[in-house]
Amino acid sequence: MKPIRVLIAKPGLDGHDRGALIIAQALRDHGMEVIYTGLRQSAVQIARAAVQEDVDVVGLSSLSGAHKSLFPKVVEALAAENASDIPVIGGGVIPPEDIPYLEEKGVTKIFTSGSPTDAIAVFIKQMMNHEMRTAPKKIAHIGIAVESLEMALPFYQDTLGLQLEAVEEVDSEMVRVAFFPIGDTRLELLEPTMEDSPIRKFIDKRGEGIHHIALEVDDISKRLQQYREEGISLIHNEPKQGAHDSQIAFIHPKAAAGVMYELSQPKKEE
Repeated sequence: MKPIRVLIAKPGLDGHDRGALIIAQALRDHGMEVIYTGLRQSAVQIARAAVQEDVDVVGLSSLSGAHKSLFPKVVEALAAENASDIPVIGGGVIPPEDIPYLEEKGVTKIFTSGSPTDAIAVFIKQMMNHEMRTAPKKIAHIGIAVESLEMALPFYQDTLGLQLEAVEEVDSEMVRVAFFPIGDTRLELLEPTMEDSPIRKFIDKRGEGIHHIALEVDDISKRLQQYREEGISLIHNEPKQGAHDSQIAFIHPKAAAGVMYELSQPKKEE
């Protein structure tokens, strides 16, 4: 199987190439062939180089603030060269509010300045293998740490008027869990059953409150493998047994600005 060929370019008058060179080296470390066109390239020059070099992907880097103009021009120039099938990805100093506009104009993916280089490489590999990652299906539940289910239940049942679905003990997490359906998701109250329970430690450190947000996903094992390849900090490298016979794993809060996310794959119905 031939290596993926990527053209890295700096469109416009941007005079800094350190970031682009770092990306280029990272992609080479992942086994890709990288062509770097250098600084101050026009959209037409970039498109023609992409065709001449027979690349699979064009990667654009911009620090000048002109990305809203320059990136779409490269997409248009590729179309003019009958090379619309070459996807364009971009990165650099790009405000989040500009991302929807750029994607609407045909840029396949934007990576902001905090994106790990491994994540860029993994994305390109997935794109070339037609294995694009799907987003989580929904918020499966919100986990709330409590000292005592019995003390917490009146607020949820009587004050909020929610119906208690079930109470279950999850030995792997050393908790008792009370489930309250609400819309298309659930609130889950988590009471520690052991002194070394993660929920016990959480309450001792931070007090009662929201512990995690659970996202429903398909193929949790494959998703965890992708995260490991990207260097994402995980609490669990492999899925473990969760409530309702689901498969679960936690992403470390430092990967998500202090928020604990749980991945949850429901038990398949027979």
